[in-house]
Amino acid sequence: MREVQEVIPITQAKRDFLDIMRKVEEMDETIAITKNGVPVGILINIERFEGLMETIDILSDKETMKALERAKKQQKAGRFYTHEEVWGE
Repeated sequence: MREVQEVIPITQAKRDFLDIMRKVEEMDETIAITKNGVPVGILINIERFEGLMETIDILSDKETMKALERAKKQQKAGRFYTHEEVWGE
């Protein structure tokens, strides 16, 4: 799991917003913003955000989750196909 690299008070975030967003965008940093010492938000780059949204969509899909559970049970039971069996290579 990705850790928060930096925690910044909201007053500093307002003052240094462009520099902070450069860190988020270019260095893929995750930054927490605090108000009165309490975390109130997280800044992440758009790729990470889209990945999180896609993960939530997958985890919210009951049919996909059932299929994943079946696959895990089959794998534990040793019932799976090799790459060659599936693709004929």
